Amino acid sequence: MPENEDQPLANRPTLSALAFAGDEPVTEARHTARAFLVEMQAVHGIPVSDRAMGMVQLVVSELVTNAYKHAPGPCRLDLEIIDGTVEISVWDADPTLPVAQAADPGRVGRHGLEIVIGVCRSFDMRREPVGKRIKAAVVLADAPGGRLAGRLM
Repeated sequence: MPENEDQPLANRPTLSALAFAGDEPVTEARHTARAFLVEMQAVHGIPVSDRAMGMVQLVVSELVTNAYKHAPGPCRLDLEIIDGTVEISVWDADPTLPVAQAADPGRVGRHGLEIVIGVCRSFDMRREPVGKRIKAAVVLADAPGGRLAGRLM
């Protein structure tokens, strides 16, 4: 019997955290996100579609890359299951909020924030007493027919 099976889902642990500084953290963050979702499926029976698995890793990669490249000092990645989504939260020490750039088909690169906003159910960024926090939520299960649950496509 898996650990915590007799507890209601609301009382089960559904949070993962990774603090990083220094060396390139993107690969470790992506692996942490995948391991977290695999555990949520295997241990807690939370459905995670293949699309969601890929989208979460993409969003984590983009947000952690931005924090690593543009913020001095430490950063933190938090993952939490909330209402059928995985909430991805990246905190860093730089208070400057990122700005999505206007569409430009000739621009090479620097589309990460636009991609994150486009694939997530919700997106929020705010300054904190120290630094800023970027939050994005990715739907975990696909609706019948392969559409994103809770979102019209």
